[in-house]
Order: sequence, then C-alpha cells, then structure tokens
Amino acid sequence: MMHATAPTGDLADVTQYPRNPILVPSEEGFDDVAVEYPFPFLNPADGKFFMYYRGKGKGTPEQTGLLVSDGDLGKWTRVRRTPVIYADAEHEGDGATHPSVAVVGDTIHIIYTAKETESYSDGLTMCHATAPTGDPAMVTKNAANPVFRGSGQAWDSRAVRETELFKGPHYFHVLYGGYDGQTWRIGHVRTRDFRTFEANPHNPIFTPSPDRDAWDCDGVLTAQIVEVGETWYMVYAGKRGGEWQTGLAKTRSHRPRAGQA
Repeated sequence: MMHATAPTGDLADVTQYPRNPILVPSEEGFDDVAVEYPFPFLNPADGKFFMYYRGKGKGTPEQTGLLVSDGDLGKWTRVRRTPVIYADAEHEGDGATHPSVAVVGDTIHIIYTAKETESYSDGLTMCHATAPTGDPAMVTKNAANPVFRGSGQAWDSRAVRETELFKGPHYFHVLYGGYDGQTWRIGHVRTRDFRTFEANPHNPIFTPSPDRDAWDCDGVLTAQIVEVGETWYMVYAGKRGGEWQTGLAKTRSHRPRAGQA
C-alpha cells in the first residue's frame, strides 16, 4: 500500500511518499497475500485517522481490515489481525471489501462491494454497514444487504463494483462502477436511507475516452471526490488493455453559496 500527496492548487502534481510502502501484507492472516484499496478518514470522536482496507489471504476471500494512525500517515497499525467486515453471507462468497466511508454524527456509514464468486464480471453488488465513531471496528451489516444491484439499465446490468460514498446536505451520494459485459463505466445514485436509490438521469456520468490511443480507453472505475473551492475533482482508475492507472477529472461544484437555498 502506498501514500502520495498533492497541493490543493494542483492535484495533478503528485509526490510519492519517501517511506513507501506504508503497509505490506502480514506474515500470516486474512491479509497475508495483498493489502490495497484504502479509505482513510479522520475520526471526530478521538482525532485519530482510521483506514478501512482490502485484505486478501491465502485461500480466503477478500475481506476488510482496519488500520489506525496518530497523524503520521506513513505509519499505520492494524487495529485487529482479523477482518472487521467478514465475507460471511451468501452474496459475499468470495469477498466483502473495497470500502468507502462517510461519517455523520457519531455513526460511520460504510459501503463496500460484495463479491459472490471469483468473477469480477458477475455477481458484484453494493452493501451497507455502520460502525460507531467510538469503536470503528464494531461493524454492523445492513440486514437489507445487498442494498444496490444496479439501476436496471443496460450499462450496469451485469455488475456494480468499487462504490464510493460521500454526504451532501440532504442525501448520501454514491459513485460506482457499472458493467454491461464489455466495459466498466462510472454512475451516480443518491439515497437517504440506503434502501431506496435514485439514479442520476445522466448515467453513466463518466465513460472511457473515445480516443483508442488514450490510457483510459477501455474502462473507468473507482471514482473518489475531492472538493477544492468551487471545484469537485474526481480521482479515478482508467484502463487500457490489461493496465489500470490513476487519472483526474473535474467539474464545477453545485453546492449552494451562502445566502442561497
């Protein structure tokens, strides 16, 4: 697992952390093969940084672990040596991971990808869980899981994957990868309760480049939002052939200004 920084004035000016990697697989356990897909956040309950992450072990499903840091983002400690989100449901036969977080009050809302089989093309759905800010390792899954299987349109009819959560004034917003059997694209839905989801009428909101020589011409996934001033930036993964790399897109923020409704 790696760490990098960029100034808010130029998010494309990325500097790799000199002490990378910041986390390696454990010697033995649920994450002794791979550690990746981190989602760090500041816990308002204690002022510490926590990070849910994907762990893969020898002969075990992909599951979600938890790290903690006192502020040095180059130094993380495992909260537990066991998962905090186990792959223990039928729809999680091969995974319960790729976490994303939004903190509201004293509740941590977590969405993650459920992987029913070893396939990354079928049987992928979105699940929801919560944890108290006082104990981020005490995760409770939503009894309605999987809460989202797709919009019902053709472009995301086969699978939804690597869902990213952020909170607006009235809704939780989710950016997610949708798959039609050929191409991964990025869509957007919103919800108040993680039971009913309203799809963006412009879905898919972000698609691969039409330029066949572009680095992201074959698929896009893993959108994460960073708001700087009146601009929303989206960090995303783009694919060409068998290679995934990281890109940056942007749009103007639509948050109401002071004095507006």
